[in-house]
Amino acid sequence: MVALETLVYLAVGLTVMMIGYFIIDLLIPVDFPKEIQEGNKAVGWVSAGIYAGLGFIIRSAIISITVSEAQELLEGVISTAMFAGIGVVAFLIGYFVVDIINRKFNFGVELGKKNEAAGIMIFGIFLGVAFIVSGVIQ
Repeated sequence: MVALETLVYLAVGLTVMMIGYFIIDLLIPVDFPKEIQEGNKAVGWVSAGIYAGLGFIIRSAIISITVSEAQELLEGVISTAMFAGIGVVAFLIGYFVVDIINRKFNFGVELGKKNEAAGIMIFGIFLGVAFIVSGVIQ
C-alpha cells in the first residue's frame, strides 16, 4: 500500500505543481518558457521558487494526514490538491503585494530585463509564503 500511496501522491504532486506553475506564468507578465529558453536566470529562480514552495506545501499536506484505506487516500489527495491551490493563490498575493508596496521597481519589468536579483527576491517570497502555509497545515 505504501508504494501505491507514494505513486499516487507523486502523480498528484507533480500535476499540481505543473498546474500551479502554469497559472502563475499566466498572471506574471513574463513568458516563462520563452525566458527560460533564452537563459533568463531571474525567471529560473522564480520557477524554482514555485516548484520548491509548492513541493514544501504538498509535503506538509501529506504529512498532516494518515492514510490507511482507499477512502482516506482519496480524501488525502483532495486535501493535498486543495492546500496546493491555496499555496498558488498565496504565492500570487505575496508577489503582487510586495510588487505594489515596493515602488522603486516593478517585478514584471525586472524579470523581463533578466534581473537575477529580482528573481531571487521572488523565490524568497514564494518560499516564505510556503513556510507560512505549511505552518498552518501542520
